[in-house]
Amino acid sequence: MTRFQVDQPSELMKFLLGHVTGKSRNAIKGMLARGQVSVNGKAATRHDHPLQAGDMVALYYGKIVVDFQPVGLQILHEDEAILVIHKEAGLLSIAGGEEKELTAYRQLMEHVRRKNPGGRVFVVHRLDRDTSGLMLFAKTGEAKQALQNAWQEAVLERSYIALVERQVKKTEGTIVSWLKETKTFKMYSSPSPNGGQEAITHYKVLQSSNDYSLLEVHLETGRKNQIRVHMQDIGHPIVGDKKYGSRLNPIGRLGLHARVLEFIHPETGETMRFETPIPVKFLRVFGQPDARS
Repeated sequence: MTRFQVDQPSELMKFLLGHVTGKSRNAIKGMLARGQVSVNGKAATRHDHPLQAGDMVALYYGKIVVDFQPVGLQILHEDEAILVIHKEAGLLSIAGGEEKELTAYRQLMEHVRRKNPGGRVFVVHRLDRDTSGLMLFAKTGEAKQALQNAWQEAVLERSYIALVERQVKKTEGTIVSWLKETKTFKMYSSPSPNGGQEAITHYKVLQSSNDYSLLEVHLETGRKNQIRVHMQDIGHPIVGDKKYGSRLNPIGRLGLHARVLEFIHPETGETMRFETPIPVKFLRVFGQPDARS
């Protein structure tokens, strides 16, 4: 299976002719007719099927698998060892305790077991419920251990987009502190170790106005709620984040998106990179209603 992410509006046939090598127009028409082309997980047979930026087009060269129709997530890559998904804001990564809520984990477990009743999915890292963006899951215990045991070395880039309150005057910077958790599960920051975990966050301003700033954020460490706490530390909480000091919510959700994930595949050693567009809602506060990236 081959996957392509759409970066600008197009018709399906035009997009395929521009991205699929070694296939004639007639061969591509045949694949469409046989249901071997899908858009966002659903079979697409019309050559003029409209595509929008952010859509995922997949080509199946072998046996066609029954469509998986998840809620709140999109599978961007799957092989024998790993799954990479895009999670929407509002979907829980994994439930705690005996909760029966729909989660990314539960849906992916159902997905792999449709093809292999003994299949498993393993959580490698998490995103907060209200954070959207890229997540990596393992499909074998060995892949999970390989990734978690060498996470700092395996992950080459992990960057986020944060929409924060007010204009950030310093165009780029690094925040260093030690994070600890209260009994009520809220993280707080300390300037000295004091038994906490060191947290290092780098940021760069992409765009700003008097009311908001759009930041590109790179994590050097991956602590719970790290970006949310560090943005509060510098006096620019993430919009929609009442837990960590925000008073504004112009986009109706938390202004945090996991945009880039680049890592070394735990089995093949291949460098894999995934990048998603900046959510349109984040850009609308700067007067860019149709901006996609």
